[in-house]
Amino acid sequence: MSILVDGGSRVVVQGITGNEGAFHTRQMVGYGTQVVAGVTPGKGGQDVDGIPVYNSVAQAVREQEATVSIVFVPAAFSLDAVVESAEAGVKLVVCITEGIPVHDMLRGVPLVQSYGTRLIGPNCPGLISPGKAKVGIMPGEVFQPGPVGIISRSGTLTYEIAHHLSEAGFGQSTVIGIGGDPVVGSTYVDLLPLYAQDRETEALVLVGEIGGTAEEEAADWVARHLDIPVVAYIAGFSAPPGKRMGHAGAIVSGGEGTAEAKAARLEERGIAVARTPAQVSELVGARLR
Repeated sequence: MSILVDGGSRVVVQGITGNEGAFHTRQMVGYGTQVVAGVTPGKGGQDVDGIPVYNSVAQAVREQEATVSIVFVPAAFSLDAVVESAEAGVKLVVCITEGIPVHDMLRGVPLVQSYGTRLIGPNCPGLISPGKAKVGIMPGEVFQPGPVGIISRSGTLTYEIAHHLSEAGFGQSTVIGIGGDPVVGSTYVDLLPLYAQDRETEALVLVGEIGGTAEEEAADWVARHLDIPVVAYIAGFSAPPGKRMGHAGAIVSGGEGTAEAKAARLEERGIAVARTPAQVSELVGARLR
């Protein structure tokens, strides 16, 4: 099994004719992902490396039976692109775009969910089920198939931690980058039940950051519902209060959301918290061996 994407996923790329869309389409195809269509309004009838381009997602779904969409569209138009996929019946949309206004997401997330569509992102690296499919911008070579799931707010930390796990002999079941914005389409708590139901996931890694309460909410859910080992890493132990660190959501406000506070809450719930990315694989190994 895997979470959300596998070898049968049929992907449509919104914004395929742009530089980023075309580049990452080639990377996904090279990994083995079934990219069956692209969408750029006004460029229907063209193709990118033999992949047909349509004017609308509805056309791509109708003619190519696309089941997953990935969005490489400028921030001002990204919400419209996400909603277009939801309206076309696509059940999983991955939005890579950074810089989407928070107000757009506050309005857009409930709207997308009303269609029964799951949104990953925005401002995220996407997701990968190693050896099966990659829908996003993750460097596929650092991931290996195995029993460890990863849910992460960070992109580059995800790659580093996955590399350490792979080097230690612990491959991954499915890795999901949920994005670092204050409002995202899927939170830890939204995704944890999927891992709880996945027979191939024997351990889980949560990669968090300062700011917000998402990690604490995840810890509470884990304590109540999950019976596999969970390890975490929180970026930002040295971050000064009130200063945004990298992601729009990574800011400590009113004394809440510090790395220390998050680590304490997670450890109270039985989740081991690594102090370096490399230590994650050691903690996972101690619990799986």
